[in-house]
Amino acid sequence: MTKTGADYAWFENDFPDISEAYCFTLVRGLSPAELMSRLEGRPEAPLQGIAAVVDATFAQYDLEKGDRQLVAMTTVGTWTLLIEPNGYLGVTEEHALPASTGASWISHFVNINGVGTFLWAEDQVLRLCFDPMFPEDRWSTAPDELLDVMRRIGFHFDDDDPETDLSSPAAFALAEHLTGVAVTPALLQDTTFSCATVKIR
Repeated sequence: MTKTGADYAWFENDFPDISEAYCFTLVRGLSPAELMSRLEGRPEAPLQGIAAVVDATFAQYDLEKGDRQLVAMTTVGTWTLLIEPNGYLGVTEEHALPASTGASWISHFVNINGVGTFLWAEDQVLRLCFDPMFPEDRWSTAPDELLDVMRRIGFHFDDDDPETDLSSPAAFALAEHLTGVAVTPALLQDTTFSCATVKIR
């Protein structure tokens, strides 16, 4: 059964330190080491739990004067999960599309201003891209392929004004629909993540 945005409402409630600005990316076909090689990442010490990752991200940002982004990675089944607190590499086409060569790439991002992006690419081809708050405006090679699924998940279109904005949680649900990977509180809290920094300028 397809999850909905409501099934991921816990993220904003339970993880306020990251929920306002993040990028989550799932990549099938690349190990964490292979993914970092493609992104020209520099290895950093592993970190236990997302709270430690968030703290290290902001410390690293100050240390590098904003030139490098800390990323945290773990393997979930056949997928590599890449998490960027306050980052956006995963939805930046100039990074994501070349790195998706021979791989599936599903990424979603939101920043402190509520601007968001959902990006799905397959082997350098952009299949779907849109802002979760404005799902009626989609672009890619297959912009309508997931339209029915998006409606079931809880994205709101046109004049369908929701009482509660679940656009960001709905992005998690759409990523799970495409990958079969469920992001859970236990995954975020208990995982020891491989970490690296990636140049963003």
